[in-house]
Amino acid sequence: MTAWIKMIPDDEADDTLREVLDLARTPHGTVDNVMRVHSLRPNTMRGHVILYRAALHDPANTLPEWLQETISSYVSILNDCPYSLANHWKNASHLIGDPERAEAIKAALDRRSPDAAFDGRELALLRYAEKLTLHPGQMAEPDVAALREAGCDDGQILEANQIVGYFNYVNRLLNGLGVSTAGDVVGYYAPDEAS
Repeated sequence: MTAWIKMIPDDEADDTLREVLDLARTPHGTVDNVMRVHSLRPNTMRGHVILYRAALHDPANTLPEWLQETISSYVSILNDCPYSLANHWKNASHLIGDPERAEAIKAALDRRSPDAAFDGRELALLRYAEKLTLHPGQMAEPDVAALREAGCDDGQILEANQIVGYFNYVNRLLNGLGVSTAGDVVGYYAPDEAS
């Protein structure tokens, strides 16, 4: 566990914290530092877990999972957040399922040139994510209209908006408290790999 503030380990948790730690456990049975950093305030951990799962792992979402993870990764690149990028790019790459395609996408995102790897709906969503991340006060109704024109329905627009909003929140939480992946299992789909 590593962050610039104290994080309470499982064996020192009181009943209230233990209950929320159990809610926050990953499919690997661990509690990632992104959640454990809330251990001094269990209620913010509870809220964070619920928001994260609703934004990114809700079965009602209709954007493809690989695209959700790619949007998450792009926001994390734009915010220079290595923690979220390590986790969510690993997920995106796994879900893309084509190492060469994944490498080309990552290179385009790193250059902040999503148009080098995408067009249509996917490009429109990544442009929306970039503007909302870097220039939130400049958002205007035509930004949403462009998503509709590219083939997104309003539910998908909301999904993308919530993913972008969530990652802007969590990137600032992680960067602002110096949270690292030390001791975490990196990536949702990597049960045997620790970092």
